[in-house]
Amino acid sequence: MAKGKDVRVRIILECTGCVRNNVNKKPRGISRYSTQKNRHNTPNRLELRKFCPYCSKHTIHGEIKK
Repeated sequence: MAKGKDVRVRIILECTGCVRNNVNKKPRGISRYSTQKNRHNTPNRLELRKFCPYCSKHTIHGEIKK
């Protein structure tokens, strides 16, 4: 039988470079990826290096709230 809370949850990863550099420049967009993580193995916020098409380089993408 399934438990009340799912072990694997959907998360959204957002580029930290675009958010930081978007203060004074014209907004071009923010790179976002969606993925899943295991809640029991990684209870902290997830950070991965992914490619950002707006920065044109690999940057750190951090987990955000839905």
